[in-house]
Amino acid sequence: MGIKTTASDPVYSVGLMTPESVRRRYVRSILVLCGLGLPVAALVVLIGEPYPYWERVMELIRQYSAGRGWPAWLPSAVVLLAVSSVLLGFVQGLVIVVHWLERKVAAHMQVRLGPMRTGGWHGWAQPIADGIKLFMKEDIVPESADRWLHFLGPIVAFVPAYVCFIPIPFGRDIQVFDMDMGLLFVFAISGLSVLGILMGGWASANKYSALGGLRAAAQLVSYEIPRVISIVPVVMWAGTVSLSGLMAVQSARWGGIFPKWFIFYPVVGQISFVIYLISSVAETNRTPFDIPEAESELVSGFHTEYAGMKFAFFFLAEYSYVFLASALGAVLFLGGGDSLPYLEWIPSYAWFFAKTFFLVFLFLGIRWTYPRMRVDRLMEFCWKFLFPWSLVNVFLAGLIFLWRWR
Repeated sequence: MGIKTTASDPVYSVGLMTPESVRRRYVRSILVLCGLGLPVAALVVLIGEPYPYWERVMELIRQYSAGRGWPAWLPSAVVLLAVSSVLLGFVQGLVIVVHWLERKVAAHMQVRLGPMRTGGWHGWAQPIADGIKLFMKEDIVPESADRWLHFLGPIVAFVPAYVCFIPIPFGRDIQVFDMDMGLLFVFAISGLSVLGILMGGWASANKYSALGGLRAAAQLVSYEIPRVISIVPVVMWAGTVSLSGLMAVQSARWGGIFPKWFIFYPVVGQISFVIYLISSVAETNRTPFDIPEAESELVSGFHTEYAGMKFAFFFLAEYSYVFLASALGAVLFLGGGDSLPYLEWIPSYAWFFAKTFFLVFLFLGIRWTYPRMRVDRLMEFCWKFLFPWSLVNVFLAGLIFLWRWR
């Protein structure tokens, strides 16, 4: 028989933790967080926008290259290679942060602590330890599997997630490359990841993996439709599919004060945001839309036969898409790097990351709040609810535009 405990008992929850020790941990964690966060916040405000510094660095590189007699294209090529390398490391760093954040958010929603030991303060090094563990694990391939497809599946799933960050504006004038068709580029390239999932599931020669891959293909293709339609009113209002242009349009103010972010547009903006958020959760295969890897039905679904770094690539792809969907939502609906009134002294990239991590928190909260949907109900929810409402929302946006321009 188990021993029942209450908050007043010497043994509290799991382990030898009393309510007083839990409170001390929280106080200590808040103090550490303030001690780390306040100097960083002060440094961010003092530095301000990085674009002027970047322009000086580029000018120095051009002058040095011209003085050496190097070709005019060489500095741009070197800078592009360096920026791409930094972006790859940045995406991997984001995965570590989001993974740690999810474990902590999940733990606190379930009234427990989550990682606490590895690295010291709240187990901050646990994702790094997990990465080292995956790197050292043996790569086991089923004997009857298609080895080439089994190898390429995780790569095809992850690479598009990395490429999609290229046109994302992380603030004013902070982009790897500003594309006129940036929004279409992100949706087009991100849609390729479903091929990697399908390849991985089919190549594993496992009925659970194959079924998971087919489920993923059906789900991702279906939910991509209301997701794309949900942003049509945003594009209609902004008149551009450039991500930097969409962010710039929302920097205007109603009455010179209230932000003109699209989420504040009456009815149309809220419907668009809700449909986009739900469809994005489904696109990332997360609960309650995790039927491609439902452990109670398919063991682990499409990545059942993957281990080590191959599994890590699927893992990287999922968390990269969580941050990508949140970043795209921040640009489309929350003004990206645009600030609140009277807080313009805070740099644009700080606003961008604050809004993005707010949406990341919504992703994590949804996962640990709702149970998994049944596969038939999941598809019905897409085609009988989200899809019709996304079309209705476009119709409403059209009526508003007609009334506005009369």
